[in-house]
Amino acid sequence: MQHTYVLTLSCQDRPGIVHAVSGFLFEHGGNIEEAAQYNDHATGLFFMRVQFACTQLTQDDLRVRLNVFAEPFGMRWSLHPLAEPVRTVIFVSKEGHCLNDLMFRWKSGLLPLDIRAIISNHREFYQLAASYNVPFHHIPVTAATKAQAEAKQLDIIRSEGAELVVLARYMQVLSNDLCRELAGKAINIHHSFLPSFKGAKPYYQAHDRGVKLIGATAHYVTADLDEGPIIEQDVARVDHTDTVEDLTARGRDTESQVLARAVKWHSEHRVLLNGHKTVVFK
Repeated sequence: MQHTYVLTLSCQDRPGIVHAVSGFLFEHGGNIEEAAQYNDHATGLFFMRVQFACTQLTQDDLRVRLNVFAEPFGMRWSLHPLAEPVRTVIFVSKEGHCLNDLMFRWKSGLLPLDIRAIISNHREFYQLAASYNVPFHHIPVTAATKAQAEAKQLDIIRSEGAELVVLARYMQVLSNDLCRELAGKAINIHHSFLPSFKGAKPYYQAHDRGVKLIGATAHYVTADLDEGPIIEQDVARVDHTDTVEDLTARGRDTESQVLARAVKWHSEHRVLLNGHKTVVFK
């Protein structure tokens, strides 16, 4: 039986890596369907994503042999069955445009996700969750209860086997401990073109500065607020006649599209971490 996989890898660059990878796959019955690579000359690192079909080996056998193959290169690698959706938990607060967009795209077959739960510090979207038959967990967060609330959130993430957490306008700052727990598998949407206008109320900051472009940024979550590795960004043009409310309304579409693209690329295993940056094989 034929299975299709996505292999991603990174290591120090040196001659012959592409030849070695393609040779390894050929020797084990792999047929390459799509491949992309990037050499970062500033860091000397090599990145590669390969989609391939394989009929000869099981996934477990492939992993064992990949581990042996990768060791001399010092590779960091991952292997994912292409047909297997990414188990996902979504966090949201009171702004539902990003959540609604993700749910619609998921149910339309546009995102390879398995959305296991929605977690919110407010009750606004329990009916939306119910309409998609997704469990909704209301976990209020205050300064006094933050630790207990995050413990409950982490229990849900673990019990659902979530591989991805999406902060779809979740307006609570995660603790350093939770950020470390979710390193490389939590995506946030920030409603500005980072690194400009970090933190709270970026549209107010943008309006106060009289900007002519507003933006949105999807990035991985780190303990440094709004400074995680950037996956995707986009902008919308504004002018002096626009109020803060105009900027907010216009920015919603940009936020939704940017987050959807970032989630799609992550769930298709097209995003590799490169220090505080990312490599995105679109």
